[in-house]
Amino acid sequence: MNDGAVKAAGRVLDLFQGARLTPTQRRIAHSLVEHAAKAAYLSAAEVAELAGVSQPSVTRFAMALGYSGYPALRRELRVRTDDAPAEPAARNAMQRAVHAETEHLRRLEEQLHDPEDARRAAALLIGSRPLPVLGVRAAAPLAAYFGYFAAKVFPGVRVLDGGGTSLLDRLDQARADGAGAMLAIVLPRYPRESVEAVREARAAGLSVVAITDSAVSPVAEHADVVLPAAVGTQLVFDLHTGPMAMAMVLLQAMCDAAPEPVQQRLEEFEAAAARRHIFLA
Repeated sequence: MNDGAVKAAGRVLDLFQGARLTPTQRRIAHSLVEHAAKAAYLSAAEVAELAGVSQPSVTRFAMALGYSGYPALRRELRVRTDDAPAEPAARNAMQRAVHAETEHLRRLEEQLHDPEDARRAAALLIGSRPLPVLGVRAAAPLAAYFGYFAAKVFPGVRVLDGGGTSLLDRLDQARADGAGAMLAIVLPRYPRESVEAVREARAAGLSVVAITDSAVSPVAEHADVVLPAAVGTQLVFDLHTGPMAMAMVLLQAMCDAAPEPVQQRLEEFEAAAARRHIFLA
């Protein structure tokens, strides 16, 4: 996906932010985002074929977004994508990938103009003792990164980064120990065990905050608060710049909302680190 296509995809994705979509409707949304450059010129039948759904499903999808039908949605798609700027020819593939990340971060900045979702997420998470942080496969390093810093301020942070049946066991243990909420980091290609763990958490009465790549992610319908941050797809493996930034923004919101003095905990850590000569600088 080149830089122009990334911009077009972002503009199409904006249509679905905050929408509660069924699994079938999310498939349609994914197809429109993936084919954003030509989405405005596809018929309802062509969209249905791309998504593997029926043509009436496409019509119901458009109406779920508040449009009178698919033609009205297509007109909106044309407005959003026709003025997407072309990609400069001088950039090489690596530059294009990095430049696309700057576009993702710009959109994240715009999204955070209203930080209410981050604040809602923080309010749910800071009251959970322990606090399970789910992240398996590609999301495991980000869950560990968040957990490493969160544990300096909040007691009882538990990183759940292993899949299989033991993942659900650890989730059950956290719930039995008093957990009331869970942070789930679920990134493409959306591991089955992650989505199942989120479903189990909700069934057990936990509130779920999800950091994922879009508002139409498979995990979005199961979360109380969704914090979307786009993933870069132009290299052999995905770039997670946006989700990492969102994770740190969420942790900042948690620190801001913490009823206990965060600075005191940080000073205690720094004093211990100095006494033990942990760092060289």
